[in-house]
Amino acid sequence: MKDLVSYEHNNEARKLLKQINQYLEQESKFLPRASGLHVMEATLENDDCVSPKLRDAKVEDLRSLIRFFGCSTETFVLAVNLLDRFLSLMKVRPKYLPCLGISVFHLAAKTIEEECNIPSAHDLLRISHCKFTVSDLKRMEKIVYEKLNGEFKAVTALHFLHLYHALAHCHVTERKEFLILDRLEAQLKACNCRFVFTRAKPSVLALSLLTLEVENLKSGDLFEIILRIQKHSKISHCDLAYWRELVSKCLADYSSPECCKPDNKKLVWIVSRRTARHLQSSYYSVPELPTIPEAGCFSESEDSCEEMSCCEDGLSSSPQSDAEGEFFPRDLLHQPKWQNFCFQTQSPF
Repeated sequence: MKDLVSYEHNNEARKLLKQINQYLEQESKFLPRASGLHVMEATLENDDCVSPKLRDAKVEDLRSLIRFFGCSTETFVLAVNLLDRFLSLMKVRPKYLPCLGISVFHLAAKTIEEECNIPSAHDLLRISHCKFTVSDLKRMEKIVYEKLNGEFKAVTALHFLHLYHALAHCHVTERKEFLILDRLEAQLKACNCRFVFTRAKPSVLALSLLTLEVENLKSGDLFEIILRIQKHSKISHCDLAYWRELVSKCLADYSSPECCKPDNKKLVWIVSRRTARHLQSSYYSVPELPTIPEAGCFSESEDSCEEMSCCEDGLSSSPQSDAEGEFFPRDLLHQPKWQNFCFQTQSPF
């Protein structure tokens, strides 16, 4: 079996392999703590702590926010990484999870996105319908920053996926066998929504996705390259087979009719209190429309009716201002152990 750098585009391949080696050295540093994940797995739904099911639901919310604000896949993957690392370090009560989810999304956006594409805190709170203030969000971001030591530029499965994808295309012989990166990224986002993949190494998860896609293409050249990438990354056949099976099951579930069918929940139209008061008062002040004559012609003036307009200030309830009250009581903020109000450090760590 030839080495990956012995092909025609050896200069480009060397650069990619060098970057892969750097990421392989760093990936373990940004994994969630295994002991913390074990505690989450043992959490029951009625316990006052975040369970895997609540975690998965919050990641789905993050994916919706990413789509709404037009942020990149890299922002989403980093936000999930920050969320999982924090949850594996701290016990979080479910009622604080919405604020934590918005915080990690905002931190990831500020790390990855250009300044003009970073959503404002007010917009995030308004779209998310959270009963938090901007001050609450800033305090939560500060807690996340301190607990994660400000290490936000994490090595994720998306980095390996991009590098493996580029390395495979350096050596592919037929252009028709190209792997579609957007499709692979979408599959990675689906895996990120499952708690089970919090334990997977980024390099192994990325290679599992790539292996499944190559098997679907039935490409001998690409499969040989995948084997070389596996050997270079020092990924065992046992690990790859184990995670490949879980990835296959996850993607099958996401493409199943049960997952794709529309939600039958009743849609709720949410308006602000001011708009609700306006609609309630204007309901009784609507003038009667002119009666249409049953016979004969009528002039244009008789047929016309007064034009009505209604000024609504938005569909969603506006977020509370800082003066209206904060989520965390002020009297606890000045105490040395005020963070214990919402978090308790897990043991042993």
